[in-house]
Amino acid sequence: MTSKLRIIALIPARSGSKGLPHKNIKDYEDIPLLVHSINIAKQCDYINDIVVTTDSEEYKIIAEKYGANCPFLRPTEISDDLSNDYEFVNHYIQWLQLHDSNNIPHLIVQLRPTYPNRSLDDLNKTIAIMIENIEYTSLRTVVEFDKSPFKMYTILNNSLNPLFEKLDDLDEPYNCCRQQLPVTYLHNGCIDIIRTSSFIKENSITGSNIYPYVMNKDETDDIDTFDDWQKSLKKNN
Repeated sequence: MTSKLRIIALIPARSGSKGLPHKNIKDYEDIPLLVHSINIAKQCDYINDIVVTTDSEEYKIIAEKYGANCPFLRPTEISDDLSNDYEFVNHYIQWLQLHDSNNIPHLIVQLRPTYPNRSLDDLNKTIAIMIENIEYTSLRTVVEFDKSPFKMYTILNNSLNPLFEKLDDLDEPYNCCRQQLPVTYLHNGCIDIIRTSSFIKENSITGSNIYPYVMNKDETDDIDTFDDWQKSLKKNN
């Protein structure tokens, strides 16, 4: 399968993880964690290039050793605990506009290194969906969520405050039966795809029309802590 579109895999791998220090280069099944994302991108039918965005020279060397490109180091001010996806994607696009404007991609496929066990079939299918459905500004993989957010609260001044006071024609959805409430979905971090033109036009990581790629409920394999690490190894062995 081929496409006339330029499609790149963008792998974010900052060095400052607190929950599991340097997890992105910690060996997972005998290779650094981020390399699993590099390897599956290499196998993909559609991806033209693999770019790792990192603030670390050490990470850059590892990424390049395993076949990714790392043409810049990400600024430290967008590489801390509170840095978000928009910042590194925007930095990447701005870098291209200044240094390599002929290679601005049509689609950016974000492959988080913390999800090492995504399937090649899902990767090919999600990209094909975005190629064939140009009305979508982005795609996110999601799983059905058992606990309804319409029954959730915040606490302010030692008082419970419902997140939703009304839902369509339902008053107090937090007091309604579960069967009355809509099914909700959780972003699982497996695959995100961004249409670059939409990102630039709408100044948004997702844009206004997100395609929901619904995965099996068990597809929650994002690694953030040591416990996640242990569970992921156990689940996939």
